[in-house]
Amino acid sequence: MATRVFMSAATEPSLREIAREAGVGIATLYRHFPTREALVAAVYADQVARLTEGAHELLTALPPAEALRRWMDLFGNWVATKEGMLSTLLAMIESDRISHTRTHTALIAAIDDLLRAGQAAGELRIDITAEDVAAHLIGIFTVAPLPEQGARADRLLGILMDGLRPATPGARTPQSG
Repeated sequence: MATRVFMSAATEPSLREIAREAGVGIATLYRHFPTREALVAAVYADQVARLTEGAHELLTALPPAEALRRWMDLFGNWVATKEGMLSTLLAMIESDRISHTRTHTALIAAIDDLLRAGQAAGELRIDITAEDVAAHLIGIFTVAPLPEQGARADRLLGILMDGLRPATPGARTPQSG
């Protein structure tokens, strides 16, 4: 529930607002999360786990390129969730209460797993790295934040996926004129 509140908030929501949306009293919320930082850390950890586990679940259910595209949607939702808790999250990263490096490593590993599966299946270019994909995703969700620019983000993700696919024989590429 807190994740949804953080995602839909333009600014950081109050703990009272989160408790109200969750259908619990503020005392119950404080009993489980004594500080805003504890709640943000729990939501953040849950979202990172969903992203990394989501990559593996998608790969078992879908062809690799489709799994990667669906995972990109999960990533966009994760970015949107962070907007509602950004100032607290940044303060926690700055004070080393949350490890940005550990999160980065986990997300790059998830992207790498998706890429390698797609490359092995011949669905994705072999010259693309997980860092390349991560940089593109950050750029896309910076210029087309969710949920307000979902259609634009979807279009940009489609263009990205087109660029990640290997060229078909005889297809024109920017290098071939």
